[in-house]
Amino acid sequence: METRSLGKWFEVTIPESWNEVTIEEVFRSKWKVPKKLTHSFRTEKKALINGNPANWNANLSSGTKLQLLLFEEVPFEIEPSYLDVPVLYEDDHLIVFNKPPFISTHPNEPDETGTLANAAAYYLLSKGEIRNIRHIHRLDRDTSGAIIFSKHSLAGSLMDMMLEKREIKRTYLALVQGQLHQKKGIINEPIGRDRHHPVRRRVSATGQDAITHYQVLKSYSSKKFTAIKCWLDTGRTHQIRVHLSHIGHPLVGDILYGGLPLFDRQALHAAKLEFIHPLTLEKIVCHAPFLDNPPIFSGISLEEI
Repeated sequence: METRSLGKWFEVTIPESWNEVTIEEVFRSKWKVPKKLTHSFRTEKKALINGNPANWNANLSSGTKLQLLLFEEVPFEIEPSYLDVPVLYEDDHLIVFNKPPFISTHPNEPDETGTLANAAAYYLLSKGEIRNIRHIHRLDRDTSGAIIFSKHSLAGSLMDMMLEKREIKRTYLALVQGQLHQKKGIINEPIGRDRHHPVRRRVSATGQDAITHYQVLKSYSSKKFTAIKCWLDTGRTHQIRVHLSHIGHPLVGDILYGGLPLFDRQALHAAKLEFIHPLTLEKIVCHAPFLDNPPIFSGISLEEI
């Protein structure tokens, strides 16, 4: 896809695959943008063809230029606050941060600060970008690693759809207790709330479907630990932690699910993110370097993930 940014506008050169397709069909069928957001683009005249007001029901021709108003200032819905967080990838539409442990992804109370979302807003503000930045997915407070934020509503909508369709691959690194006898495995067990605990989840026949894949990377026989990588077909709260505890191999440091308190957090790191950029169609791959000092995942290279 040939694209470029022009001030507040994002320009797409209409590809052959969009020939004789209308803008309405691009938003509804190609991108599957929610009706409310599509309506705002249409009524507020945020779409142009070759610099002129667009006819949303006219067929597009390959090679023509579609301009979309994406980069206007939008007041922050969250208070910016400083926190030094590494950036793994950034363009005009998305940012991937390497989240440190011990901070929440977003505020749980209106006046809460010190979260990754507050830091993301501050980061944009420091660059002079006033955008309604928003997280696409979450990581537990004590889990570190790669996490995606959108800079504008269209990118957020497209990434939400990709997440729902499982088109964003997230690979985690975990250190679990014991030696796994199978080098690869799939844990397919539904997860629900634990009615005896306000935070904890558990495997439950009445819970939501949850599927976790894992592969052994390294065994530490002397320490009785195993380093594994995991990837998910679903995104349930605490999914990896619950599933691995359920099969008798809780995460080291995960006291909530039976792990030994050898670290000050559960040994879980979102090490890799892969997706096709929804607006440029580029293949994006992000590796998140380890942040713990001293390190938790000794002897593991990101190239193995």
